[in-house]
Amino acid sequence: MGGKRKLLRGHYNLTWRGRKYPNLQWAKLANGKRVKTCVKCLKKLHKV
Repeated sequence: MGGKRKLLRGHYNLTWRGRKYPNLQWAKLANGKRVKTCVKCLKKLHKV
């Protein structure tokens, strides 16, 4: 969950907490299985 308060013209402008989801994509593993992984992990797999 993320959210923050911004100071605007001397008054607080409340911003509501939004839900952040991971960027999931389908990826093939070395053994041939297809799994959903986050892009951060996917980039790490391709570097190896």
